Amino acid sequence: MTATAVTDAVDDRPKASPGPVSPASEFGPTDTVRGWMVTAFITVVAAITRFTILNYPTDAGTPVFDEKHYAPQGWQVLTGGWIEDNPAYGLVVHPPVGKQLIAVGEALFGYNGWGWRFSAAVAGTVLVLLVVRIVRRMSRSTMIGAIAGILMIAESVTFVSARLGMLDIFLAVFVVAALGCLVVDRDQVRQRLAVAAAQGRIGVTAAGPRLGVRWWRFGAGVLLGLACGTKWSGVYFIAFFGIACVALDIAARRAYGVRKPWRGTAIRDLGPALYALVVIPIAVYLSTYWAWFASETGIDRHAVGTKIGTDSAFAFVPDAVRSLWYYSGNVLQFHEELTNSAGNRHPWESKPWTWPMGLRPMLYYYADGDNVTGCGQTSCVKAVMLVGTPAMWWLAFPVLAWGLWRWLVGRDWRYALVLTAYGAALLPWFLTLDRQMYYFYAAALAPFLVMGLALTLGDILGKARNGDERRATGLLAVCLYIGVVIANFVWLWPILTALPISTTMWEQQLWLPSWR
Repeated sequence: MTATAVTDAVDDRPKASPGPVSPASEFGPTDTVRGWMVTAFITVVAAITRFTILNYPTDAGTPVFDEKHYAPQGWQVLTGGWIEDNPAYGLVVHPPVGKQLIAVGEALFGYNGWGWRFSAAVAGTVLVLLVVRIVRRMSRSTMIGAIAGILMIAESVTFVSARLGMLDIFLAVFVVAALGCLVVDRDQVRQRLAVAAAQGRIGVTAAGPRLGVRWWRFGAGVLLGLACGTKWSGVYFIAFFGIACVALDIAARRAYGVRKPWRGTAIRDLGPALYALVVIPIAVYLSTYWAWFASETGIDRHAVGTKIGTDSAFAFVPDAVRSLWYYSGNVLQFHEELTNSAGNRHPWESKPWTWPMGLRPMLYYYADGDNVTGCGQTSCVKAVMLVGTPAMWWLAFPVLAWGLWRWLVGRDWRYALVLTAYGAALLPWFLTLDRQMYYFYAAALAPFLVMGLALTLGDILGKARNGDERRATGLLAVCLYIGVVIANFVWLWPILTALPISTTMWEQQLWLPSWR
């Protein structure tokens, strides 16, 4: 909105009844009840898919793949004072939040498949709900939000991740929820500026009005701290989301006619943004180690005085914090040394340039031979493969190109925000290409791909003001595409859930040589 439009709207609006300069729909859909009904239905369908035969498969009653790390650590958390000791390695390579969440499921169901996967399935279900609500708000359309939810149900990377006791699904939930908070904060900022414009306060100072306490941005900081408390890669989202938040503030002040929007953002918004999106995440991250701080037996809990000296330039820092710093340094060294050049290779590792299209998936579980039956053939196979639904993942580059066009040429903030989040999940990994990497790192990438797809499908649908023929053609194209996605997901279902299939069917499931 231009400054002239703001002034005209202010002139036409009684000063005694301040309200948004723009229509109410500018700040979100108005069909609240319908929106929640649609959200609830899609979330229930997501829960059914995520929880069906959740305790299957296992390796003779034990965890599969990297569940072998996190399920036992979750049990240690539950039974050992909420800390994990991991004596086989001498250190724990990830922060505690994910293991603590796994422990909640194990507390409810015991040390079994249901126990160590329950929290992941809850997280995977919540992730679908979040994507529906976020896309609905960004697009101002319950229909587009529903399309995003349907795509999210059929997105197989997060589907498989939600059915295993690992950490990546929790990271995905926290960063997506943080993005959602920033979307609501963006709308709330514009609502407050609209009220200020209606009251004639926009031009009182060149920097524009103060915006008050922004609790949604604060919430984003808390969630980003929990993301870092799950896996350190959460810090990438702090950097990218911080830049996005400042850019949104500049755009908002400019849209409402603030004379010097950059200066206004620097004076009014930058300091609180650093507090909410840097200080708060650090504080939350440290608080996730509450059990470690309270313990006497946590790994390196008393490193000061035993492994490092008591006298140093940082002697003023509490011993517990210095011990955590030492402990974290050992973890960082572990990750830095886990490189290909040092001889660390895995048959299913992949590099980030393969992730956008899912060119190198991850085989979590495989069984064949005489013990595998139930496929109706003499030779059967059971497998769980982390592979992206090709009907979505193979469109990644066209969707990214369209999103960049809409961002840079159309100045569409929705694509800008989605691409920023997508970049946070992908681009930093190109800085450490020698490191061992796996496709399950892309679990945090998947929701943002789905959001970009849903927004693109919204563009294909067209706007309400478009002609009937244009809308009907767009609706047909979108419905056909969603049908293809669902059919693709159903086709992959056996190798996502370890249903017994024939060896012939197994070969037919492996579409690319790199999938083998």
